[in-house]
Amino acid sequence: MNPTPIIKIENLETYYGPRKVLDGINLEIMPGETMAILGRSGCGKSTLLRHLIGLSKPSAGNIFIKGQNLTSLSEEEWLPIRRKIGMLFQSAALFNSMTVGDNVALPLREHTALEESTIKIMTRMKLDQVGLAGFEDFMPAQLSGGMKKRAALARAIAMDPDILFCDEPSAGLDPIVAVGIDHLILKLKKAFRMTIVVVTHELASVFLIADRVALLDGGRIIALGTVDELKQSDNAKVQQFFNRIPDPEKIDRESYLNSLIE
Repeated sequence: MNPTPIIKIENLETYYGPRKVLDGINLEIMPGETMAILGRSGCGKSTLLRHLIGLSKPSAGNIFIKGQNLTSLSEEEWLPIRRKIGMLFQSAALFNSMTVGDNVALPLREHTALEESTIKIMTRMKLDQVGLAGFEDFMPAQLSGGMKKRAALARAIAMDPDILFCDEPSAGLDPIVAVGIDHLILKLKKAFRMTIVVVTHELASVFLIADRVALLDGGRIIALGTVDELKQSDNAKVQQFFNRIPDPEKIDRESYLNSLIE
């Protein structure tokens, strides 16, 4: 018997004015897997992520998380779902006026009735799990880029989420720090048995952490499967992406402007 998808996307379409950004996206993500949403700039992957975490609604189609149709929910109905998902933003998005510990504790203070003593214990535990034990009193400005990502990961898992969404988790990091973040994501997945959705264009990260890959191009999924399956694809655009083959040097003005609106 096949498992029920924890995330199911059906015929998703999104328009920005007259431009179609997502064009009939269909995708099922299974419990416990790491799905990488891969593609070049302007392909629609960030728009898809915004729909998945409820920051915007698509023009048409449906998104189901654990059987609930997100596209029909009110803001109030979204709240219990948000408590069970974690989000790692590309820029880490830590609050600079708060300590690292307070950043991690914020979801617990906002969404639970736990005693403050319990929250502090849980905060220290989460920081320890990402390798930042003892850094709860530091300010974000005192952290390196990789440490900020680790602190943001600790905040993302503060509520023990069922699903962790990651937006370009290794962007802006040197290769050694980036691979450390990738290994940390694998460690957390094993520890919490989470489903992980990673939006990225970093092939090195995808090769390491992804169980399956959905490759987007022009708002459509043009390939879906394991890394090995995509490497063997006979689709010219898949081969171009995986083998880093450049576009022709002539740049189309309209296509370039459209790529700025993902």
